[in-house]
Amino acid sequence: MKDQYLIKEEPFYQLTSNEVTLYEAAYKCRLPVMLKGPTGCGKTRFVEYMAWKLQKPLISVACNEDMTASDLVGRFLLDKDGTKWQDGPLTVASRIGAICYLDEIVEARQDTTVVIHPLTDHRRVLPLDKKGELIEAHPDFQLVISYNPGYQSLMKDLKQSTKQRFTGLDFDYPDEATETAIISKESGLNTDFSNKLVQIAHKARNLKGHGLDEGISTRLLVYAGSLMQAEIEPIEACKMALVRPLTDDPDIRATLNNAVEMIFG
Repeated sequence: MKDQYLIKEEPFYQLTSNEVTLYEAAYKCRLPVMLKGPTGCGKTRFVEYMAWKLQKPLISVACNEDMTASDLVGRFLLDKDGTKWQDGPLTVASRIGAICYLDEIVEARQDTTVVIHPLTDHRRVLPLDKKGELIEAHPDFQLVISYNPGYQSLMKDLKQSTKQRFTGLDFDYPDEATETAIISKESGLNTDFSNKLVQIAHKARNLKGHGLDEGISTRLLVYAGSLMQAEIEPIEACKMALVRPLTDDPDIRATLNNAVEMIFG
């Protein structure tokens, strides 16, 4: 069962600071880790890379507002013989010693996230109340959560009682040279065009808080590079991958289109 969650091939991850060293230290101490940063800046890729580097299984969960505690820990299911218990992803990770990654944790309801508390302090246990079982987490188990601080609100934020159970790493978009290298490596696009995509992203990121909720992510830049590699004209590729997904506001779209045409025109 463990093998199906192992990452077989090395994911491409471009180091930006000392985040790998810090994460390795946290894992060695079996400390839970919280990753904070904007959409598409590499948080998920980083977790995948660290799971591969440490040769540990990775179980990822995309959190949403409809997710219940049972979705994480498990539930009884009906079958032809009656009922049977099915472990949820958090329970499976606790049993087999996997890294459990809860992506965009603030999307989950606060009453759901409380179930992680016993796993993230000195106890390292997971109570299965419906089953009457108390699981002691495997020595290799680690919990990692991520969220975008830019989307926080009073309704969608982590409780202090949750935050203060984690160590933290801050992520942001890479510097120009690093981001250019990432786009070129991921999409196969040449360095010159990759750098032009980064220039467009910098202009869009300056609009954050002035019409845009979020800037253009590195992920979207890779999408644009991939379209250009597929022989789509640069301006059309940028409109498809960078402008239309980002906003429906006609004025902001016009501003972004102008930036694209100025750089690729």
